[in-house]
Amino acid sequence: MKSLATLITWGTALFALATAAIAQPQRPAEIKLGMSTFMTGPASVLGAPAKVAADMWIEDFNAAGGINGTRLSPTWIDEGQGADKFLSEYRRLAQEPGEKLMLSAISSGYCNALAPVAEDLKVVNILWECSTEKVLEERRYKYVFRTGPNGTMEMVAAVLHLLKLKPDFKTLAVVNQDYAWGRDSWEIFRNTLLALKPDVKIVAELFPKFGASDFSTEVTRLQALRPDVVLSTAWGGDLDTFLRQASQRGLLKSSQFVLPLADSSLERLGDAVPPGVIVGFVGDGYFADPEFANDPEARAFVQKFKQRTGAYPNFAVYHMIQALKAATGAYRQAIADNKGQWPTTDQLAATLRKLEYRGLSRPIRLREDGQALQGQLYGVTAKDASQPFPVARQLIFYPAEILAPPVGQKSAEWVKTLKPALIQHSQIRRVGD
Repeated sequence: MKSLATLITWGTALFALATAAIAQPQRPAEIKLGMSTFMTGPASVLGAPAKVAADMWIEDFNAAGGINGTRLSPTWIDEGQGADKFLSEYRRLAQEPGEKLMLSAISSGYCNALAPVAEDLKVVNILWECSTEKVLEERRYKYVFRTGPNGTMEMVAAVLHLLKLKPDFKTLAVVNQDYAWGRDSWEIFRNTLLALKPDVKIVAELFPKFGASDFSTEVTRLQALRPDVVLSTAWGGDLDTFLRQASQRGLLKSSQFVLPLADSSLERLGDAVPPGVIVGFVGDGYFADPEFANDPEARAFVQKFKQRTGAYPNFAVYHMIQALKAATGAYRQAIADNKGQWPTTDQLAATLRKLEYRGLSRPIRLREDGQALQGQLYGVTAKDASQPFPVARQLIFYPAEILAPPVGQKSAEWVKTLKPALIQHSQIRRVGD
């Protein structure tokens, strides 16, 4: 009986080992990356450079050996083709056989739609760009992560910067794109502003359609109202068009403009943007950041990107690189934690939830709800003899820890609890000083 019991025990152990060996995936030859951005349409002025950056970085990464010999193999989806075609292509790629990882999307509207799809398909998806905070606040996900900041961090920092530079303004108007990002970012900005400066008067809330080509109605309205401050969280071609038309009629000189996403437009707009405009970087990646002027990795990337494209990297480029570095770093960390074995999807997801990494700027960490904590850089436009377009000066860094609500709290309500003392928080600091 004792021998039989021993045999049964050994048999059970061997069966468990065999089952574990079968369940543990083998190292694949490649990881299929399902990637999306705007490659056509007015938003492609932001999305297309991110694709170039990704292709360039992946090429170098594979040439250096990939992840223990496993290369990255990207397939791209054009977000400019419309929501229905986008989601159809997304589903097709996400369900292909083999090791796969999705890096999607740039549009906040698309992120809201794809997140539950990724969760249902049990595929790890990195929201590499879209900023709407609601996608990760309204539902908890196991397989969906954002490796860059959300709109809450961006808008709270924008309000803080405005109040530092122009504390006595009385009136404000907003011109935002009429879709998820435009509406959500305004809600956060408005609630933050009224918490920190309750006497301000909102004189106009203007929401032209996404992709609009004529902003004459909005410009005329602003000229009549003459608000002290004009906010626009628009981006890409929409922001370019609005600023050109506003500049032609002198609007950028008669009101203080606050442009949290202007980094992507300054180089294209040149003299259309005068000195004194408040600009943000949707994070802290900026080619002219003095604290990274001598950083070997950042400097080499900027030089190579400029040689390849003729332009400097914008915030979408920085977000794409930090998404790729987070993804590959998570694989490497999961392999190390798994004693050299290739991780399962669940193991990779668990690693991402506690990952610390760095893109091409300051360190970032992912927290338990899948949201990255990334600080924000803001500055004011100024002329520079070395560039044919405005650069940002008076740079101030706002750490993410003071800009984001605790896990489980909704941003729109949390910002209402902020106090004016936050404007002078000790962790806020000048960059380059």
